Amino acid sequence: MSPVTFEPESAGVDLFPADPLDTWFVLRTKSRQEKILANELRSRGIDNFLPIVTCTKYYGGRKATVELPVFPGYLFLRGDMDQAYDADRTRRVAQIIKVSDQDRLDRELRNIHMALSGGALLDPFPYLRAGASVEVREGPFRGLRGVIEPGGRRDRLILQVDILGRAVSLEIDASLLDVVN
Repeated sequence: MSPVTFEPESAGVDLFPADPLDTWFVLRTKSRQEKILANELRSRGIDNFLPIVTCTKYYGGRKATVELPVFPGYLFLRGDMDQAYDADRTRRVAQIIKVSDQDRLDRELRNIHMALSGGALLDPFPYLRAGASVEVREGPFRGLRGVIEPGGRRDRLILQVDILGRAVSLEIDASLLDVVN
């Protein structure tokens, strides 16, 4: 896998929907439709938030700079149900997810917005829960599968031998792990 460097995007960081009376909806988008949908909704006057980072990727010996969503496949819409249905009618939305804890999502998105506005360098990091099955994405242990230590740290991987009822653990950087089903 090629090395990736993430930097905050300067343009568009200030585009955080401010109306506290509107409701947050999470739109799961079809593949690679996040930025197109965000622009289309803005042109219709529908508030949305799409955190973006500028990413420098290396393909072979070539360097390319691209803008990527912080959360690929998701866009945050702030409005009413009719606006969420308008977004769905664009045929770029796979699912509308209703948010039960509006205050919590608002607080979490404001944190992301504040980090981007402040120039923070964001790195994608897996959201790992204890007991989750994971696979090492790169490095000397690439392909190794295990389970995140229950009740322990995110960077402790448990390797099990079920038939023996035994397991061993190792420490590994959690950013190298992908959740598997």
